[in-house]
Amino acid sequence: MGEVGKLMVGGLVLPSSVTGPAGRRHLPSHEGRRSPQPRIAGMQLHLLDATYELFRAFFGAPERSAPDGREVGAVAGLIASTLSLLREPGVTHLAAATDQVIESFRNEMFAGYKTGEGVPEVLMQQFPLAERALEAMGVTVWAMTRFEADDALATGAWKYADDVERVVILSPDKDFAQCVIRRKVVTYDRRQEIERDEDGVWEKFGVAPSSIPDYLGLVGDTADGIPGLHGWGAKSTATVLAHYRTIEEIPDDAERWSVNVRSAARLAQTLAENRDDALLFRDLAVLRRDVPLDQSIADLEWHGVARGPYLELCRELDFDQLAERPQTWQE
Repeated sequence: MGEVGKLMVGGLVLPSSVTGPAGRRHLPSHEGRRSPQPRIAGMQLHLLDATYELFRAFFGAPERSAPDGREVGAVAGLIASTLSLLREPGVTHLAAATDQVIESFRNEMFAGYKTGEGVPEVLMQQFPLAERALEAMGVTVWAMTRFEADDALATGAWKYADDVERVVILSPDKDFAQCVIRRKVVTYDRRQEIERDEDGVWEKFGVAPSSIPDYLGLVGDTADGIPGLHGWGAKSTATVLAHYRTIEEIPDDAERWSVNVRSAARLAQTLAENRDDALLFRDLAVLRRDVPLDQSIADLEWHGVARGPYLELCRELDFDQLAERPQTWQE
């Protein structure tokens, strides 16, 4: 994600700040703008990375116990954050994705891929409650087991893009940069208040959105347990992929490269000797578009908080103040 001051737990990285963009010719974009989401005339679909939101709440919100002794601080933080999102103009259609388990089909592809090791059990125990809370708030929830939450959100962005004016993926995760399409599908970091469209992806990473998996295959992604290739840093990778676009198109011999890169001969040799690994790492970084999502775009329209289930949850968890916070209830 290009962040500094990161916190890693079980292979998941929580960002604390975002570095500046990499250089590249570009048109004016929203990259680096720190402001609430802009008003858009047409209908938008917002896709929430609820796994990230729950992790962020767990490490950022105070601990809190339910009357039965369960730790529910992260759930409280997620509820407060989601209700705030639902009050924003333009948030009319919303779905959230969660990881019921950290492991996925990618662990079968590569033994070093991220696992749940090191993730606090008290955090994992809050995921079922978090999903229940989101549903009580009237939000469609895609709870993932074999796939990852990222795959569900990527599938949703692809599946519903033609049904709306714009899709906004609410996550700071750099994996989602591959989903960006012009200004039609964008990412938005709620904490940093940074929106990134296609030009913004070029500014940040120096490559096209379609090259992001190749970029991560070469550079690696510590958050996901993807090692990348030794010596292939962000700058050299961006320079090479900005020209060649995919790993397959990069020649084995640096003498045949059409770009000037420091230590090109060494990088070319590393790639030639480890091309299969690079392709595997690229495949690990590719977000799926085939997660079974049965809803129509109409099903994702938010009609308000479900009064009965929501108030019952608040009573159960002793969330008295949160019980009074919804402004729109379902009829």
